[in-house]
Amino acid sequence: MQTVTVSRRVDAPPERVRDAMDDLEAFMLAAGFTEVTVDGDEMHLENQVGLATVTLDLRLVDTGADLAYEQADGFFETMDTEYRVEAVDGGSEVTATTDFELDLALVGQVLDATVIKRQRRHELESQFDWLEEKFAG
Repeated sequence: MQTVTVSRRVDAPPERVRDAMDDLEAFMLAAGFTEVTVDGDEMHLENQVGLATVTLDLRLVDTGADLAYEQADGFFETMDTEYRVEAVDGGSEVTATTDFELDLALVGQVLDATVIKRQRRHELESQFDWLEEKFAG
């Protein structure tokens, strides 16, 4: 199992950060996905990773986190992500953790865990940049 964790302080109270994250289409587009479709508890995402087009179907799950989803269909053996928002002095600390296992039969030589980890870290940082910009000034 591979894990990517990113944390960021955001100058807004937790309720406002959670509300912003609840706009799933905007929040997922902020990660840099080229296509995002949200239908109830299901999301369809597409993105370019290196030379490959990655397509993921995700479903929201209740894990006790502020936002959590898992892969319903895609190239991972398993993949789940949780976002937690905690109050800190004058704002919020947002932490996102993605755990994944690659399906080597589908991924092959095109992608490896190092590329996926680097891409996922970039996606999470981009989402946190979006949150910071939303509450700046």
